[in-house]
Amino acid sequence: MTLSWSTTESEEEFMAERVAVLLCGYGEVDEYDEFAEYNERSFKLLVSKSIKFPDFSIPWLSRRLERSQKKEWHAANHYHSPHNAIFERQREGIERALQERYGNDVAVFKAFNFVPPFLPEQVLKEIRAQGFEKIVVYPWLVVDSVFTAGLALEQINEALAPDPSWVRGMRYLPSFWERDEFQKRLVDQIEEGIAPLLERYAPSQVGVMLCLHGCPLESKGYETGVRESEALYYAMQERLITKYPLMTPGWMNHPVPGKWTTPDVDQAAENLITLGAKAIVFVPIGFVTENHETQLDIGYTIDKVKDKVETVHLPTLNEDPQLMRLGAEWITPLIDELRVG
Repeated sequence: MTLSWSTTESEEEFMAERVAVLLCGYGEVDEYDEFAEYNERSFKLLVSKSIKFPDFSIPWLSRRLERSQKKEWHAANHYHSPHNAIFERQREGIERALQERYGNDVAVFKAFNFVPPFLPEQVLKEIRAQGFEKIVVYPWLVVDSVFTAGLALEQINEALAPDPSWVRGMRYLPSFWERDEFQKRLVDQIEEGIAPLLERYAPSQVGVMLCLHGCPLESKGYETGVRESEALYYAMQERLITKYPLMTPGWMNHPVPGKWTTPDVDQAAENLITLGAKAIVFVPIGFVTENHETQLDIGYTIDKVKDKVETVHLPTLNEDPQLMRLGAEWITPLIDELRVG
């Protein structure tokens, strides 16, 4: 006797209401020994949007960058990146908040641009296997650009190219830098970090460096995120400058050729010192997840100036409970659209 299964109308309605959220991030290898392969993969995706290197040069450039980073990472006691573990806790936090509202009708999956087994192609297969046909693409990145969310979209489109028909609905949440509640949470964090310094220094002696994701200035017409990053900086400056007048952006540029945003973090620190800063607070506002840029790169600048000024290195928001709640709230309108569509 052969059993056959058919989907009832109620089951089809139930399946149609289910939504998968694809939380997209960079992803980062945990150990510095793995950085050569990671660099090669990221070079091909990142640099191809700005400066065209011959394919044969990519492995050589990757190894050169790896040697430079290894020297620095050895000095950092064989640095172990916390990024992926934090990102997983962020995924769990956002999913927990969403499931309080939707139950198991919504699940949150993570996708990394550079790190298997969580490449978009691999994760989309899992989403399909679990029966989801509606997807919200959610770049968990402060600023939208070809070097952030654009990479995720490129890989998602490549993965869907052979058969996009199974996706019955899709929504996309762009960057959240301009959201009032996000900026207010950042202001609170910055002021909490500055407060202990005011016991020793006047507010005008406390330099505040708002660290942003560096961007190449030549990118074949692609949107690189410079405009949004600058807008985030000026929005934060407007909220803070009447209390703390020594403020500057500090661009965290990648060590690859080309013209990049200025001032970089090193120059920004020297500028603040020239203006009379006795302490500098480093705040990575262009990121919500710690990675080797927010930790090591800022750390290298601090090492260069710590004999001149007192320094405070604030963390990113990471899995801050308020951020997790906001992250879920921002996406509920798109989930609701898909569930009724």
